[in-house]
Amino acid sequence: MGVKLFAGRATKSLGEQIAVSYGAQLGDVKVTTFSDGEFQPSFEETVRGQDVFIIQSTAPPSDNLFELLLLIDAARRASARKIIAVIPYFGYARQDRKDQPRVAIGAKLVANMLMAAGADRIMTMDLHADQIQGFFEVPVDHLFGSTLFVPEIQKLNLENVVVAAPDAGGAKRANSYAKTLNCGLALCHKNRKKANEIAEMTVIGEVDGKDVIIIDDMCDTAGTLTTAADLLIEKGAKTVRAFCTHAVLSGPAYERIEQSKLTELIVTDTIPIKKTSPKIRVLSVDHLFADVIKRLVNNESISLHFVIP
Repeated sequence: MGVKLFAGRATKSLGEQIAVSYGAQLGDVKVTTFSDGEFQPSFEETVRGQDVFIIQSTAPPSDNLFELLLLIDAARRASARKIIAVIPYFGYARQDRKDQPRVAIGAKLVANMLMAAGADRIMTMDLHADQIQGFFEVPVDHLFGSTLFVPEIQKLNLENVVVAAPDAGGAKRANSYAKTLNCGLALCHKNRKKANEIAEMTVIGEVDGKDVIIIDDMCDTAGTLTTAADLLIEKGAKTVRAFCTHAVLSGPAYERIEQSKLTELIVTDTIPIKKTSPKIRVLSVDHLFADVIKRLVNNESISLHFVIP
């Protein structure tokens, strides 16, 4: 039994880093693109009888998701022993329930497609909602950004730390960080007019004179994050830093971050960063994923990476 690692085009750079950390060569994938935009990926080496790890984040455009599905199907038809989809950023995770009439549950649909394509196991990081794991009938290894973020926060040596959630949905995550770091908790409560647009925001908790750490699973247009940071500074916070696992950073995100009162935004490379910014620092997840892949191959526990209970 052998192990082979491959990466889709959306996560090629991270795939190469994971392969180096794992101690293997990233396998060769060729993608043929036709004039109408249709594409066909193929493995340029045998995968027969191998445990195949396919690394691809499913951030938009949907070509990234479809490329992953085609790669899984190709591996299955090429007689791979097991197919593990490594999805650092699981796109469509915000569509985890029917929150209004006549909408799809996109996360469940994606789960169904991955299983139908032939994935035997899923490895992902900081799902928008933990319960998405239950959408799958195959094992899910759910990793957490806290494995990287908690040591990084401790390295900052801040005196009066308060962990803040940018919205009510992130309260549970922020509370777990606050308990682990043995510090206070604040909550930013927002009312949305519509998606990506905030009407008003208030702060619950004591932040005056504190070094505030905002914790979130993703940063999309950065509207919530920067509004929260500016409000926390208004309320007397000394500094405001944000730790977000997935740097979606779409639309006016970069401009908002640079114009905000945020001291620093720390993200991971689950999604490639589109451009550099003096306020954005990137931590790589390559060592984490490589170690979990090793433990999976050797049938070892991965729970030592769960630094927050």
